[in-house]
Amino acid sequence: GLEARPGGAASSLCPGPHYLLPDTNLLLHQIDILEDPVIKNVIVLQTVLQEVRNRSAPVYKRIRDVIGNPEKHFYSFTNEHHRETYIEQEQGETSNDRNDRAIRVAVKWYNEHLKKIQDEEKIQVIFLTNDRTNKEKALEEGITAYTCEEYIKSLIANPDLVDRLACVSDEGKEIESGKIIFPEHIPLSKLQQGIKSGIYLQGTYRASRDNYLEATVWVHGDAEENKEIIIQGLKHLNRAVHEDIVAVELLARDEWVAPSSVVLQDDGQNEDDIENEEEKENILKTAVSKDMLRPTGRVVGIIKRNWRPFCGMLSKSQIKEARRHLFTPADRRIPRIRIETRQADTLEGQRIVVAIDGWPRNSRYPNGHFVKNLGSAGDKETETEVLLLEHDVPHQPFSQGVLSFLPKMPWTITEQDMKYREDLRHLYVCSVDPPGCTDIDDALHCREVENGNIEVGVHIADVSHFIRPGNALDEESAKRGTTVYLCEKRIDMVPELLSSNLCSLRSNVDRLAFSCIWEMNHKAEILKTRFTKSIINSKASLTYAEAQMRIDSAAMNDDITTSLRGLNKLAKILKKKRIDNGALTLSSPEVRFHMDSETHDPIDLQTKELKETNSMVEEFMLLANVSVAQKIYDEFPEFALLRKHPAPPPSNYDILVKAAKTKNLEIKTDSAKALAESLDKAESPTFPYLNTLLRILTTRCMMQAVYFCSGMDNDFHHYGLASPIYTHFTSPIRRYADIIVHRLLAVAIGADGTYPELTDKHKLADMCKNLNYRHKMAQYAQRASVAFHTQLFFKSKGVVNEDAYILFVRKNAVVVLIPKYGLEGTVFFEEKGKPTPRLDYNNEVPSLTVEDTTLRVFDKVKVNIMLDASNIQHQKIRMVLVEPKV
Repeated sequence: GLEARPGGAASSLCPGPHYLLPDTNLLLHQIDILEDPVIKNVIVLQTVLQEVRNRSAPVYKRIRDVIGNPEKHFYSFTNEHHRETYIEQEQGETSNDRNDRAIRVAVKWYNEHLKKIQDEEKIQVIFLTNDRTNKEKALEEGITAYTCEEYIKSLIANPDLVDRLACVSDEGKEIESGKIIFPEHIPLSKLQQGIKSGIYLQGTYRASRDNYLEATVWVHGDAEENKEIIIQGLKHLNRAVHEDIVAVELLARDEWVAPSSVVLQDDGQNEDDIENEEEKENILKTAVSKDMLRPTGRVVGIIKRNWRPFCGMLSKSQIKEARRHLFTPADRRIPRIRIETRQADTLEGQRIVVAIDGWPRNSRYPNGHFVKNLGSAGDKETETEVLLLEHDVPHQPFSQGVLSFLPKMPWTITEQDMKYREDLRHLYVCSVDPPGCTDIDDALHCREVENGNIEVGVHIADVSHFIRPGNALDEESAKRGTTVYLCEKRIDMVPELLSSNLCSLRSNVDRLAFSCIWEMNHKAEILKTRFTKSIINSKASLTYAEAQMRIDSAAMNDDITTSLRGLNKLAKILKKKRIDNGALTLSSPEVRFHMDSETHDPIDLQTKELKETNSMVEEFMLLANVSVAQKIYDEFPEFALLRKHPAPPPSNYDILVKAAKTKNLEIKTDSAKALAESLDKAESPTFPYLNTLLRILTTRCMMQAVYFCSGMDNDFHHYGLASPIYTHFTSPIRRYADIIVHRLLAVAIGADGTYPELTDKHKLADMCKNLNYRHKMAQYAQRASVAFHTQLFFKSKGVVNEDAYILFVRKNAVVVLIPKYGLEGTVFFEEKGKPTPRLDYNNEVPSLTVEDTTLRVFDKVKVNIMLDASNIQHQKIRMVLVEPKV
């Protein structure tokens, strides 16, 4: 399988042609180096691959991808199944030593083997290891061996590659330099015993965004009392990083603290000034009453590191000619990272990616290495990339392996496809979507039937016809979980051939669909429901505005328009029923940008206005989702993939109830119905916008809706929709959950076969976990995209003066909402030489007194909005109160 003669980078250590053969640790730690295009001609042994697979799934996936890339010339060699390279473990030999020996045997065999087939020119296999003993043994046995650093430094034409070396310190080496700052980490085996016996607690470490000297650990296990432990101060945080799984020891009660209300950003000025840190820690210890103290602990060891590559910027060292610099991550919860680089001048002002390698006890910050440069900070493409990386949104182009499972073009519907389908091409089906929508998931039809009843059909793109269980296309879609819509970019869950073409229910083309068809009476009561795989031909792709225009136009009476009118009439009845049932309608200010068609810069912001037709489509989608949920649950009580929305705990509503009180309004929260009705009543003739504000606040009180597997849960209720059962069926092009639901439904009606994973509730539960995570990250990414575009918008505007309403009152600030832009921001009051603002609780309603002005929730104020670009990495919108004057 090897090429006759390897090319690759020129090395001063081994000028001749050569292959590299890394050991396991090298592969685990130096994967960034191995992925670099400069490194080619590498032999990866089966022994190494197996060990990597056991120790790190992400690295294993990355090395498989490299081996699969033909340009890299990476070869895997099954040395364990090869007669001349297989070895038995000897008595008294650890499996680690046996594996090291197996690798050396394979290197030696390879060198002999290459000698036989190469006459003219000697080709060497070079063994790369950072393990001192292993290297010494290899050299004794006559093998050419180097450490990764020695080899990389020998590459004449690629001096920058040194920056990508992971800095791996031997525990022994760090003791001599610098004083020890942190306590030792207890080894894993001892931690596990300690957790079993209850001396230590295991949990997820969550760093604070506002205060780098504080974190909380969520203890695993106790479901009903999800315990939260506070950790304060550098030594107690003991080198844990956000999202690590850690072991914590509780402190004695007299050492417990209260969560600090101070905002402390790490300025990272003098990294060795530990006395300064201790001074800062004293600021945290404010005098508090006994009942504010919380369980407090310290981190004694790390169970699982959860490091990822981090985006951010280089803070160049002030020392001339320095090679060591600090990197400041974009995520404020991640500590700064010390890296070595010779390219500091070129990297200034750039967004870069850095990986953490380790955190020695005598170092104020972890050590890491440079991975790649993303581009200039503030640049739109670069910032979008940062946003996707930071929210862990998979966005690399689909691989050849995935694309190979797409249907071959030109594609037509075959006899075979029609086997379990109904031909519905004669129906007047149409779709209604936002303008510019190319991934059309759903279409509708409505017509009278002979007996005077109405037939309504919801037709959903049959994505599961094209994506078969378990292939690479299916696995990639499952991993992505959802399509992510940024302000000017869409990251598809499935390749474009499906999302914008073959699955998209465009007009005047035959398309495969999964149809849910009801017979209803004129009161919108369902008499019969049936599901069928079908073939449709949509007669029109309309926007919401076009559909509305047809419904309202007296001149139009064609079939599509008549169908739309029928749908609209039924939808109004369905909506009223839902609302009478206690469903919530909550408005949230959604912002849309108008883009300049040339520069793609945001020109103006508008808050979305909803037309009746938006609501019409929504009613039938909800109805279809409920009908399908019931069907798959009846058929598979243990394996239905459903969606639930938990009712919020009563305390969540405190802020809403108290805020309404300030305007003498009563909000009842004992049930969704009571809440919906009191929101409808909460009108103020002098303050028309109040109702919207209350609904926005209500949105903040809600829990997240989640996917779950019916066999693993017993509470199915969807609070917001007031439905006892619900699922997602109507958007399979952009949500993976819907694909699973389609598969379950297809099996239920006998239109497709089942497969083992579909009826394995543990696998389904794991899948739900990933879908919920991806869904949440997509929402955060979308919000971040709006925030970035809002900044671009205000950048060109200078200072803007607008009306705002106060949503929340804080200790030193108020949070305001600007209706015109659907924009929320914080106005801070902390100026040197001015009296400190005073927070009062009057009838439990907070108010903030600044000098002699008192600010309360829902007060209307005027603010100046401008972009503060003083910190290039964290540009933010600044808001200053103009009226009332303070």
